[in-house]
Amino acid sequence: MSTQAMPCATLADLMKVEGKAELINGMIVTFMPSGFLPSRVARKIVRALEDYSTSGGHGEPVADPTGYAFDPPLPSGRQSLCPDASFYTGALPTNPMGFIEGFPVFAVEVRSESDYGPKADREYADKRADYFAAGTRVVWDVDPVAQTVTAYSATAPTIATTFRRGSTADAEPAVPGWRLSVDALFT
Repeated sequence: MSTQAMPCATLADLMKVEGKAELINGMIVTFMPSGFLPSRVARKIVRALEDYSTSGGHGEPVADPTGYAFDPPLPSGRQSLCPDASFYTGALPTNPMGFIEGFPVFAVEVRSESDYGPKADREYADKRADYFAAGTRVVWDVDPVAQTVTAYSATAPTIATTFRRGSTADAEPAVPGWRLSVDALFT
């Protein structure tokens, strides 16, 4: 009996995958499509970032499912990230049809129906750690059910600031001066 080692997937392999996927430890991990509400929330965030950018804010709002690629991989083995919404301030890709080579300064993960419970919380914490390892400065964990925005910063990655209805969320210092009403996000 012989065993044959399976080759590790590459960023080129990931580029051929339909739908949302990430490259982690040489394996392509696919994600279920988002439901209406999580997609709507992510779209509102990208639209607000677009308004910020066109009014003089430096950077590029990026919508799901755009991928960010890393070569070499992060220490965790992750080689790509695909946030639901993000803001990018680096050089645009030489191949605009390809992944962004780098990391977002601000990343947003909007919870879908299957993103609740202890296992999902661990996965979100691991992904936040990867964002910070890549260089991301602020990560939002958006909960459409609780109608909250929980912000984490690279300078204090385990300390969260939770914005609720009636408050205004920010992504300081990643997106200077940008603010978003939590009420508007969930209306």
